[in-house]
Amino acid sequence: MILNVAGLTHGFGDRAIFTDVSFRLLKGEHIGLIGANGEGKSTFMNIVTGKLMPDEGKVEWAKNVCVGYLDQHAVLTAGMTVGDVLRSAFGYLYEMESRMTELFEAMADASPDEMEKMMEESGTIQDMLTNNDFYVIDAKVDEIARAFGLAALGLERDVTELSGGQRTKLLLAKLLLEKPDILLLDEPTNYLDENHIEWLKRYLLEYENAFILISHDMEFLNSVVNIIYHMENQRLTRYVGNYDKFMEVYEVQAAQLEASYRRQQKEIGELKDFVARNKARVATRNMAMSRQKKLDKMEVIELAAKKPKPEFNFIEARAAGKVIFETSDLVLGYDKDKPLSKPINLRMERGEKIALTGTNGIGKTTFLKSVLGLIPPLSGKAVLGDYLYKGYFEQEIKPGENTCIEEIWEEFPSKTQYEVRSALAKCGLTTKHIESKVRVLSGGEQAKVRLCKLINRESNILLLDEPTNHLDTDAKEELKRALIAYKGAILLVCHEPEFYGEVVDKVWNFEEWTRLV
Repeated sequence: MILNVAGLTHGFGDRAIFTDVSFRLLKGEHIGLIGANGEGKSTFMNIVTGKLMPDEGKVEWAKNVCVGYLDQHAVLTAGMTVGDVLRSAFGYLYEMESRMTELFEAMADASPDEMEKMMEESGTIQDMLTNNDFYVIDAKVDEIARAFGLAALGLERDVTELSGGQRTKLLLAKLLLEKPDILLLDEPTNYLDENHIEWLKRYLLEYENAFILISHDMEFLNSVVNIIYHMENQRLTRYVGNYDKFMEVYEVQAAQLEASYRRQQKEIGELKDFVARNKARVATRNMAMSRQKKLDKMEVIELAAKKPKPEFNFIEARAAGKVIFETSDLVLGYDKDKPLSKPINLRMERGEKIALTGTNGIGKTTFLKSVLGLIPPLSGKAVLGDYLYKGYFEQEIKPGENTCIEEIWEEFPSKTQYEVRSALAKCGLTTKHIESKVRVLSGGEQAKVRLCKLINRESNILLLDEPTNHLDTDAKEELKRALIAYKGAILLVCHEPEFYGEVVDKVWNFEEWTRLV
């Protein structure tokens, strides 16, 4: 057994996340960890990696296991380059080399006995460096940088200049260079484009060691896992097979439990009725007491509280003018010497629904921000049309100290507290989530708070940058329904064809205007 978790109990404030949870990871298992937003998947990963101490329970790893963790909230330090991050995968080897240099310098003043010991230690280090490919590190870094499209960015690029997708690719590339025994992947497909999702799928299918994968991309999950752990109502349940197999078994079990619950409730009703009618009569008192005993001993079946399903209904403003925006020789970028695009000439009209696709880092987010006037283009211009009521969903926003209620109230100060709570509840957030600070919520719950702002503001053009990242299946399906029903224009950056395929009537592949292809 590689990992054993027993009696795990954990919560935040008065909100319980796990109650007496058990989990095991065996050699070669490819595990999918699934559950609705806020059920505790990322918290579980933080506990098993030692980043978070559980309230109760134990986490035991097998000896000498090297664990690699792709954390959706990992922080990259400003000043580090892409090359620095990739080479940091070999940090322990650089430390060995440094030790060997120290030994060589100390040999000049060493006695014969000390010299012999130093020669022996440096020889051992030399062998370890050779066996671990230390002298071909640069070649390995270049190889993986090319595979992930990071070489085109330049290994000297500062990590703070990277887009969400480039950041994910960099962290993933570093993880694969480390060659851990176990991979822990928290939503690795967020921000990855279709080509790199396919690459990762092939990699995981051929991966001999064990991994635990959190994902809301069910198609991806289905193709790479052989065990499902389902997180629901503070419990963790193990199922053998992929996601489709899990759904089959889960739905049958849920139907059986519901049928047993109904039968038992009918029996309880009949027993209570008999006791109430017969306990006062001498002739039937014993029979009534016997039925009361049966009631007292009965293990009552409880159905889990149903999670609130989100409802997204956009408030539509008056019709926009005929033209939403038009660009004239628009060149994107942040540095005149390194433009992100060729001159772009595009026009979007009222009611059009367009998906913006293409590999990461080619300027899709920059294009949205340039059209909105949030950042200036390097040259050319973007002209917005008349009567526009814009709704913009940013890819990532760092939450502050507000609670969910305060976050919405700041945006809509005229709403009553009841109206704010109702608006958040409609987006699928429970009372405990609504009263929590936004920053302690999961990525999916934070996205629902941001969607709550968007759907409650009048709009006739939606500019959405990767809105499906972090969202669970129910929320994703509901968002798709709401966007199909929306009468205004939509410009949607998305890497999931199964999501945008039914929403849009046109696709702009940004690779046609990029400088990177």
